[in-house]
Amino acid sequence: VSLMRGFLKSKPLCVLLLLLCQKAIGSFISCGRIFHQYRTEQEHRNLSSIKMSSDNRSCPHPFSLLPGDPSLILTTNLNLGDKKLDIMKGISKVMADATGKPEAYIAVSIIDNTALIFGGTNEPAALANMMSIGAISMENNGAVTKGVTKLLEPFGLDAARIYINFFDVPRANVGWSKKTFAG
Repeated sequence: VSLMRGFLKSKPLCVLLLLLCQKAIGSFISCGRIFHQYRTEQEHRNLSSIKMSSDNRSCPHPFSLLPGDPSLILTTNLNLGDKKLDIMKGISKVMADATGKPEAYIAVSIIDNTALIFGGTNEPAALANMMSIGAISMENNGAVTKGVTKLLEPFGLDAARIYINFFDVPRANVGWSKKTFAG
């Protein structure tokens, strides 16, 4: 308490604290506006996983509602044969369902039948990297991991032999249409 009293006696620190509080409240209000705006455009986006209330539920980062990635690059020693395109389309749908982003924004690449070891053996395995602007979260990552694994299991993949790394990238670090998503 005495530390807080000393802190509050300093005008610059009080101003900083006030600005931080205003920013936090503004973010909450902004989040509600964005939720309402995109809720009315639900035919374009699957926002069924977004929860807004005054309790402790989370608000999505506003960037997760804007165009941009996600993309997923998967490398595996499995031979997917003529089912490769079907698996890619399946992964695209899994990503759209998990992130709430339209499939029109999603890119998937698979390199199959390649040299790969996992745990020191060349038994069926897979490695993947998924990148997205604002749609990386524990819930989304879990849904993507489960969906991708289920799609590869019929080809002999054991669920314990796949790693998927998730990267939340800033808009300025994603290029598209001769510019970045930041401008």
